[in-house]
Amino acid sequence: MDNTNKINSIDIKLLRLSLGIIYLWFGVLKFFPDLSPAQQIAIDTIERLSFRLISGTTGLLLLAIWEVLLGLGLILGFRHRFLVFMLFIHLLGTFSPLFLFPTLSFQSYPYGFTLLGQYIVKNLVFVAVAWILWKKWR
Repeated sequence: MDNTNKINSIDIKLLRLSLGIIYLWFGVLKFFPDLSPAQQIAIDTIERLSFRLISGTTGLLLLAIWEVLLGLGLILGFRHRFLVFMLFIHLLGTFSPLFLFPTLSFQSYPYGFTLLGQYIVKNLVFVAVAWILWKKWR
């Protein structure tokens, strides 16, 4: 039987580490005002999703903590389905600006993305990695 199509432990480790580094890096940026290019859209999205019950600055801090914890969990190899579940929830939130702020996400709806829209849609790769980890760690 040909094993070239199987994902091995080194493949999983590379996926896990690369996603973990991105989450840690992007999360740390959010602790410093105006350093994250996603700062304003994150603030606006959190305020809109929480019906303004969570202020943008508080939401950004919580998001930074969440992303850093996800990143550390992935880097350190916590094989908890809870970690990947929280990753899926985070990813749902990352796609919400496409619907909440379509004029910021599209130049020409529904196919002509702005730079922000491209930044969001690249998360489809993160969804694929999360799905692989979910299946591997069940």
